[in-house]
Amino acid sequence: MTDARPAEHANELSKIDKTRFCVAFFVFSFAWMLALRIVAAVLLPQRLADIAPDSKDAIFGVLNSATALASLISNLVVGNMSDRTRSIFGRRTPWIASGGIVAGISLFLIGILPDGVSIGISYCISMVGLNMMIAPVIASLSDRIPEDMRGTMSAFISAGTLFGSALGQIVGAQFITLQLPGFIASGVAMGLSGVLAVVFWPKEKSSKDMPKEKVDFKGIIMSFRPPTKGARDFWLAFIGRSLLLFSYYMILNYQLYILQDYIGQSVEDSAATISTMSLVLMVVSLISALSAGPISDKIGRRKIPVVAASVLLAIGYALPWLMHNALGMILFSAIGGFGYGMYGSVDQALNVDVLPNEEEAGKDLGILNIATTLGQMVGPIVTSAIVVATGSYGLVFPTAIVMVALACIFILMIKKVK
Repeated sequence: MTDARPAEHANELSKIDKTRFCVAFFVFSFAWMLALRIVAAVLLPQRLADIAPDSKDAIFGVLNSATALASLISNLVVGNMSDRTRSIFGRRTPWIASGGIVAGISLFLIGILPDGVSIGISYCISMVGLNMMIAPVIASLSDRIPEDMRGTMSAFISAGTLFGSALGQIVGAQFITLQLPGFIASGVAMGLSGVLAVVFWPKEKSSKDMPKEKVDFKGIIMSFRPPTKGARDFWLAFIGRSLLLFSYYMILNYQLYILQDYIGQSVEDSAATISTMSLVLMVVSLISALSAGPISDKIGRRKIPVVAASVLLAIGYALPWLMHNALGMILFSAIGGFGYGMYGSVDQALNVDVLPNEEEAGKDLGILNIATTLGQMVGPIVTSAIVVATGSYGLVFPTAIVMVALACIFILMIKKVK
């Protein structure tokens, strides 16, 4: 078993520390997501369309799957290793600061590498660096944040992520015909995300004097074992999160291609539509994320926002399917984005609440974050398979609706949270 965590938080945080945590979580989430969406949502798919127009869908699906697998492994490993890290800077801080540098450099390199293989390798390295930051940051919710403030902190994480996602698409669209400056901007933003996080939040206590485990091969292998005792709710949360993100990334990662190949827009028109969608998403997601989390803390409920979010996401998925035009995609951003903001605002708080053993928070949250990776990995694979098999995006939307409905059912089955 991992050593007992340090007593990082008391029953209440001071107002200054609470503010610093809110700012740190928001800035971190905003910066890394801004960087990633500049590339993933616009510049990378457009670059693939430029260099391999006849196989762009298949290549993009493979790249998304490869990077998701890299994320899956690195998130689990880093979460575990950060639990065991002993340094004067604490358990989480060294990983967060260094991860940003790795992710930033490799994300920039995607813009200058010449072929799909080298682009894929650099993209995977970037995901490793990104998860060197994300896994410890999320684990800090358990280490350092009192239970009755986790919804609020989760809301700031969600708001930063959604705001960064929306703005990233806007910025990316501006560089769709002149891509290198966009890749430079994304690399810089990614590199700064980890540094700014540890600058803004209260200094983490040293873990240097914490008891150390005896390190042997068997102990290392056993430390990665998934939780089993009292873990029913943990696994329900895992399945629910996987299915919900599965549904969302089926559409999110293919917005540009949906606009160009399903709606029938040109490159320039699709870039303009993505900018409009992103502005809408920026407004609605900030409103929903920053309101639902604190409300969840106040009423002591996590499931109500999840049910509302699932309904809104299903409606958002249905609109492009039924309307088959750019307005349908814009309404997807408005209604689906509001729902996803609601879900995101309580997502991490719910994950921390269902942990079977908070002493192994980094490792177990790493396992839960595999759900994110599975969603990012399986969603694009299914979308790519549907498009290849049918020649259309028409079946993507009803499939996403079924997935989000199943996700809601699994989360409602959780007993530990209300």
